[in-house]
Amino acid sequence: MKIGTQDQPFFPRDLKEKFFFLKEAGFEGFEIDGKLLVDHLEEVKDAIRETGLPITTACGGYMGWIGDFNEERRLNGLAEIRKILEALQEVGGSGIVVPAAWGMFTYRLPPMDAPRSREADRKAVNDSLLYLETVARETGTTIFLEPLNRYQDHMINTLADARSYIEENELNNVKIIADFYHMNIEEDGISEALHLNRDLIRHIHLADNHRFQPGSGSLDFSRHFNQLKKDGYDGFLTLECRVRGNDPQAEYMKALHYLRQSLG
Repeated sequence: MKIGTQDQPFFPRDLKEKFFFLKEAGFEGFEIDGKLLVDHLEEVKDAIRETGLPITTACGGYMGWIGDFNEERRLNGLAEIRKILEALQEVGGSGIVVPAAWGMFTYRLPPMDAPRSREADRKAVNDSLLYLETVARETGTTIFLEPLNRYQDHMINTLADARSYIEENELNNVKIIADFYHMNIEEDGISEALHLNRDLIRHIHLADNHRFQPGSGSLDFSRHFNQLKKDGYDGFLTLECRVRGNDPQAEYMKALHYLRQSLG
């Protein structure tokens, strides 16, 4: 398994400097914002060539969720995801992380009355995934369907939820991304859920139980990494977290060291 990272505010802003910084810090891949990739594709290509640091995946960078309540936004989002997948194809990225929605509605906080039925929710996500399945096949990429916790999304919360969409639609280019932070809230057990869905998990996001950097909270990363090893997972472990501490850069490097120790 290799360790990658999303962007952080304390990374250099210049793209080439950012790639050199990440390479020297010991990261083995970069999960890029989709809009940044599309808007600066040639710069990204140059940075990859000069540093050898790969783009692993894209996350975000589009407007309109695949399960959006607004049909125009949903379709606009799909069009932007297509552009991101085409750019990923050019740089050798494996695919894009896609939740059903983020921050659009939750049954757990007022008003609690959904503006759309559960059946209509499912139809919107199914339609989007069937379209993206075709685009992913054309570009040789993957859609990493991400379950979010119940306070951030009301449609896909567990790995089993994500699995149901993949199986129902017989999707080959849609797989599951497992996020330890969301799993800590939603799953009965992180290791158990990883094992049960081992055939569909192709990407991992890492944060501790409180969404801050690994090693600063209560999650047992060694246990869950051992489960991934037993199940033959050989993909990326990508840091997606906030950073707590007076020196964020130093704390982030400490978290990277902690993860390497946890991997054994």
